[in-house]
Amino acid sequence: MQYNHKEIEARWQKYWADNGTFKAENNSDKPKYYVLDMFPYPSGAGLHVGHPLGYIASDIYARYKRHKGFNVLHPQGYDSFGLPAEQYAIQTGQHPAITTETNIKTYRGQLDKIGFSFDWSREVRTSNPEYYKWTQWIFIQLFNSWYNKDTDKAADISTLVAMFEKEGNAKVNAVSEEDIKSFSAEEWNSFSETEQQAILLQYRLTYLSDTEVNWCPALGTVLANDEIVNGVSERGGHPVVRKKMTQWSMRITAYAQRLLDGLNKIDWPQPLKDSQTNWIGRSQGAMVSFKVDSYDANIDVFTTRPDTIFGVSFMTLAPEHELVAKITTDAQREAVETYVEATAKRSERDRLADVKTISGVFTGGYALHPFTGKQVPIWIGDYVLASYGTGAVMAVPCGDQRDYDFAKHFGLDIPNIFEDVDISEQAFADKGKTVLANSDFLNGLNYKKGMKTVIYEMEQRGFGFGKINYRLRDAVFSRQRYWGEPFPVYYKDGMPQMIDKKYLPIVLPEVEKYLPTEDGKPPLGNAEVWAWNSVENKVVSNELIDNETVFPLELNTMPGWAGSSWYFNRYMDARNDGAFVSKEAVEYWKDVDLYIGGSEHATGHLLYARFWQKFLFDRGFLPVDEFAKKLINQGMILGTSAIVYRVSGTDTYVSAGLKDQYETEALRVDVKLINSSDELNIEKLKNWQPQFANADFKLEDGKYLVGREVEKMSKRWFNVVNPDDICEEFGADSLRLFEMFLGPLEQFKPWKTSGISGVYSFLKKLWKLFHNNDNFEVTEGEASKESLKTLHKTIKKVEEDIENFSFNTSVSTFMIAVNELSAQKCRNKEILKQLLVLISPYAPHIAEELWSKLGYQESIAFANFPIFEEKYLVESEKEYPVSFNGKMRFKLNLPLDMGKADIEKTVMAHEKTQQQLAGREPKKVIIVPGKIINIVG
Repeated sequence: MQYNHKEIEARWQKYWADNGTFKAENNSDKPKYYVLDMFPYPSGAGLHVGHPLGYIASDIYARYKRHKGFNVLHPQGYDSFGLPAEQYAIQTGQHPAITTETNIKTYRGQLDKIGFSFDWSREVRTSNPEYYKWTQWIFIQLFNSWYNKDTDKAADISTLVAMFEKEGNAKVNAVSEEDIKSFSAEEWNSFSETEQQAILLQYRLTYLSDTEVNWCPALGTVLANDEIVNGVSERGGHPVVRKKMTQWSMRITAYAQRLLDGLNKIDWPQPLKDSQTNWIGRSQGAMVSFKVDSYDANIDVFTTRPDTIFGVSFMTLAPEHELVAKITTDAQREAVETYVEATAKRSERDRLADVKTISGVFTGGYALHPFTGKQVPIWIGDYVLASYGTGAVMAVPCGDQRDYDFAKHFGLDIPNIFEDVDISEQAFADKGKTVLANSDFLNGLNYKKGMKTVIYEMEQRGFGFGKINYRLRDAVFSRQRYWGEPFPVYYKDGMPQMIDKKYLPIVLPEVEKYLPTEDGKPPLGNAEVWAWNSVENKVVSNELIDNETVFPLELNTMPGWAGSSWYFNRYMDARNDGAFVSKEAVEYWKDVDLYIGGSEHATGHLLYARFWQKFLFDRGFLPVDEFAKKLINQGMILGTSAIVYRVSGTDTYVSAGLKDQYETEALRVDVKLINSSDELNIEKLKNWQPQFANADFKLEDGKYLVGREVEKMSKRWFNVVNPDDICEEFGADSLRLFEMFLGPLEQFKPWKTSGISGVYSFLKKLWKLFHNNDNFEVTEGEASKESLKTLHKTIKKVEEDIENFSFNTSVSTFMIAVNELSAQKCRNKEILKQLLVLISPYAPHIAEELWSKLGYQESIAFANFPIFEEKYLVESEKEYPVSFNGKMRFKLNLPLDMGKADIEKTVMAHEKTQQQLAGREPKKVIIVPGKIINIVG
């Protein structure tokens, strides 16, 4: 019987689906293990061979843990809200739900073909109302919460209201807006409902505010910083401008320190931890207030070097700073407005990254130095961001290189406040060697003493105080688009109100157009009818009617990261309609034991998910405050592009080996047109695209050979390899083994289809171990020492590799084992069945097939993992090379514990020794036990 991968793989994929083989139980006597993949966004392109890399690794580990006796949860779902489906809807009129459903069917078919052990009974889709009902519910909890600095955790907003009613807000220690006015209990109780709601909005963990955002006119929505690349939208490459809009925001800054501290207790890659640490950006310094000359206004500045305050020679505001328009003089107004308009077209990332360009404009206004009272000119510059700190810096050019370059460029003063330091060429920023000069009461002090002294003086004089600051900004949570979670929000007297939980989910309504309305409202403004589980209220044309009172609804939708910030908890109890996860389920599973996904999500999804987890923990909904114990970032499988070379200005293409003889330009062509020897199929190329139909091809040795270049796998480069094609030709088990064999999981590695044939040959060789002349044949009885040794060294190595996630070396180990067992002509059932269990996580289909042929009824998925026994690797014999006058003539196996006298006696009696000596007496017999035997004649 030949190895037929198509038949075998189809049979076992159906068996797993029909029998719910990988369905996890929420109550089990077994220990739990939760393996999670970052769930995919179902794009129309489907999967290419690079996408399953992490899934295969997680699947191997999940299967391994089942073999080890664990109750394994290995779920999968879809992050199914997103801009691409909406953009397609705008272009074609097709509802995003239809596009998404079509794409999901494609993904599901591809995933099933690769043989993943997913528990599909727990599938989630973020765009399903049954799921986003609970995203809306979590939003309501955030709205109804505040952050208590005294307890360092979130609490119900009712506890804050109780404090206001009893003693006002003077003693409240909360994360909140910074400009909240103090009020007494009597004043609070006298405020109208609208006034009270406006105050509470300054404390809530999700709130409305006028925020500088990245607005993309072409997409009609706000984008997060990580959705912008080189000043344009990552999706579509559209221009992005900075714009002030009223937006929902999440007060993630309340958790800044806890997000930093939590990194110490999770096993995540250090580079990823460093990314989050830098993104959060903790710094210690002081807040200083500079009065604006001739205006009733102050400029507040956070500085990490308040000790250098006497070196301030100018101030720089972000172009978006609210004071810019107020303090700009008439003489400078045109220049300032032009600069502000230009800056609005640049993203924050571009402005931060552009360290070479020096630009700015003088406002004409001045601030007063808080210690000396001297005038300090106020400039604007795009290197200062309104969203970071206070949007203003006190420029100390002698101690900061960017300030130094700015001052040099515009001819501003650079006073030197450092003792015995030359600043004629560059700024001086060495804290350790700082000795202050020209700094009044700070003269002669070093950095540490200067910091303490100046902060004390600021606090005494009332214009500054010590502070810990974070680069992390509150997260904008609104999107002006259709395909997202509706907010459970209506407005009463301009204040947001939460729709009652009993009416959830607020279902995304149907619209005729997916673009903003004619009067500029988001696409949901086009909805004529909204629907939810309501008998008391009715909704008509974006307005909630309750007891004949009309209330407008929120027309923005939630961002893509809303649904992905808690999905891992939903998998624990995916069909629960009464809670986002039951207490029983979450107490059993608690958290993710192993999470595999891309490092590109470090400061997006992974940071937001940690924030939501800590919040839900604070409110008592979850038992742990970190959602994933261990995280592995898989690398990327790169494409190997195929390149043809066109002679410039002609329609002639030259083979790769001839290109240096001509002036050529490189064009990428579909890798499907190339064989394993890099030879181009010219006829297929001519039919592929019209531009090649009449082309002339110069060959070498009768062939056209393409050039090759390793780069990201992309439709744009025609180097995408479809896993369906690989599964069809070589099988899913070959694909799984080959992707692991390419190299360490975390590394980037190039794909080359020709290499998979070696893995396919290995599987056929494994198949032959169980067959004799195409007949299935295994034997009972005792295994040979050689086979036991091969088996147990394989057990040892494979277990070590899996535990260390070194899957590539396991594949090599399997190949060695099969070669050795084949050479030993091993057909022993005890050896082969254990080998199958070892291989099963990697190549589950062939393992299941051969397992069933061995007579087992239950899936191999639940077979115990073989136990390594050291005794089978302990050598009892030594193969000695027997030499005559230094030349090895034959080998002899002798017991390792045999002494020199017995070795000599045995060797001398051997017939091959007698043949070599031919009756002569040896002059000497040299024996080193365990190493050599040399007979000198």
